Amino acid sequence: MRTFTKFSLRFAVYLVVVGYLVSDLFLFNGPLNKRIQSSNPNSPESIAKAKANGVVARVFNHLITRKQLDFAIYERLWLEGKHLEDLSPGDRKLVTYAALGDLIDHELMRVKVAHNTLTLTVSDEEIDERLKRFVGKFETKRHLETAMKASGIPNEKALRNRIAARIQQEKYVAMRVDPLVKVSEEEITAFFEENKKSLEIPARIRAQHVFIATLNKPSDEAKQTLTQALTDLNEEKKDFATLAKELSDDTASKGKAGDLGWMSRARLPGDFAEQVFTLPESKPTLVRTKLGWHLVNLTARKPPEERTLEDARSEIVAALAAVKRHQAVTDFRSALRKFEEHKIEIFHDQLTL
Repeated sequence: MRTFTKFSLRFAVYLVVVGYLVSDLFLFNGPLNKRIQSSNPNSPESIAKAKANGVVARVFNHLITRKQLDFAIYERLWLEGKHLEDLSPGDRKLVTYAALGDLIDHELMRVKVAHNTLTLTVSDEEIDERLKRFVGKFETKRHLETAMKASGIPNEKALRNRIAARIQQEKYVAMRVDPLVKVSEEEITAFFEENKKSLEIPARIRAQHVFIATLNKPSDEAKQTLTQALTDLNEEKKDFATLAKELSDDTASKGKAGDLGWMSRARLPGDFAEQVFTLPESKPTLVRTKLGWHLVNLTARKPPEERTLEDARSEIVAALAAVKRHQAVTDFRSALRKFEEHKIEIFHDQLTL
């Protein structure tokens, strides 16, 4: 009898517990149900919480935040020399979704690369080179630190890890795409015939100069110094080599009599090329640019020269391969995003600017 009573009590407790669980989970939104829902990333509660924390998209449940997106937009526009406030609403939307697409692709690639890390090694030298280029984008260290903070990068070690991951992704794409990039002889010949003019060696000049920078020096003082130098040159009191050695701020050329070597227009700053290319030979002249004053002596000219197909072959192959590779990468990214679209969720209501 006593055993039966104990069993009855246990059974009653069991029924109460089961009843509570059923009620909590299915009849009303109890504490247990709320906890389960909050742990489910696809529940309305989880999505609302993510949006409140600035999440704009999820890829394989990895969160992309508004701060990350804003920095991606800034970087994309910075590379194009544009500012967000100068764009129309339509262009803002385009650049927003383009930047978000880059972030989504980055996360997709991160997952793919994780399965190929042994074949996608990255050296310290590769990271150092890329880090140097990245840091060079920012005017000051403070701008760099602000950008890092916006992207969730706490320190230089984390930045190096992020750069290494990006290089690995590029290597993964190259591994998948490069074997598909082929350039035929017919394409090479056709490109050469259509672009003979642009492929020719451009007109070049050879010149020597004495340069005095005016960024931290009065312009009139620099002009006066070089005017006297020109007088000394014309009166044969000093030669160009001596003047360059004594006066020039151009450390690369002052020890070589100011010689700048052979130069095309594309090699020179616009305001310098515009003036120097019109100078007569062997007539030293003062030239003013935004960087300072130059005493320039044009020593020789070469007219444009046609190139043969063989001369231009490597350049043509590189140009055609670059175009094909760009399209192949675009196609690969689109195919990958389509294949994994069930793992991508964009919160469009969070993308207003």
